[in-house]
Amino acid sequence: MTQRISAWLRALRVNQWTKNGIVFLAWFFAVADPSQAAMARGIRPFILVAAMAVAFCFISSAFYLLNDVADFEADRLHPVKRLRPVAAGLISRIDAVRVALSLFAIALMFPCYLVFRHPDRTWGFAVILIYSVMQCAYSGFLKRIPYIDVVVIAAGFVLRAIAGAAAMNVRISPWLLACAFALSLFIALAKRRHEMSVAIESRAALKGYHPVALDVLMFASALATLVVYTWYTLSPDTVARFGTRYLVVTAVFVALGLVRYIRLVYSKADVGRPEKILLSDWPMWIILAGYGVSAVLAVLLRYVVIVSEV
Repeated sequence: MTQRISAWLRALRVNQWTKNGIVFLAWFFAVADPSQAAMARGIRPFILVAAMAVAFCFISSAFYLLNDVADFEADRLHPVKRLRPVAAGLISRIDAVRVALSLFAIALMFPCYLVFRHPDRTWGFAVILIYSVMQCAYSGFLKRIPYIDVVVIAAGFVLRAIAGAAAMNVRISPWLLACAFALSLFIALAKRRHEMSVAIESRAALKGYHPVALDVLMFASALATLVVYTWYTLSPDTVARFGTRYLVVTAVFVALGLVRYIRLVYSKADVGRPEKILLSDWPMWIILAGYGVSAVLAVLLRYVVIVSEV
């Protein structure tokens, strides 16, 4: 029984669910935004965003299962992928399809609820449908096209962030979405760079990549992430919304995080699993904590200035 549960947990890629944390991006910034705080603060908005995150977890697991079924024959011949529960025969293909369809149906229940209870949030349902169609295209053929595959992955993270905003019906800055895209693209490119150095046969699209091109694009996307985020913190709209110019201080920790990740790429660390780095790399934990503390202090400093002026 324990072995079967373990097999299902691996097949569902539960450890990959941390990627859906980006659904909380809009909530994180809206809570500190006085113009949107009323829509984001309290337990109900948090529950709505959490439900949207769970919906994406279920959808992603459904597609992982369908991918394993579609790649069954190829995975059985692969030295590593043959150990996957479906390829290893621990889970039958018909059971995998049934569970995948069930997860997808359950995932759609929440956006349907949003449409029914909050007609002004129908765009959340549209985002999930677009994401699902995009995942179908990715699983079908886009994952085999070099460079296009990483763009689709990055676009998927942007859609997650938009869905989080839709759950609360709050506005999310286009600059923040651009930053999310650049960061997701950077992580996807770093993963491809790692895979090339480990096993180029592990993914069909890798044969079309060139190490030098990957290095250039990886550094370019990292720089784009830092530049766009810095511009976001300094933009008049952001300063007006948060009432502080000190958010730019958090860009220091964004830069440190990017440098740390790049260092891990070239030190042969397992950047092929970004979620593992977030959970096990203590310098990254310190950087993330520093970012969170500096962001909170930057916002609180606004109130200190207001009090001192009274």
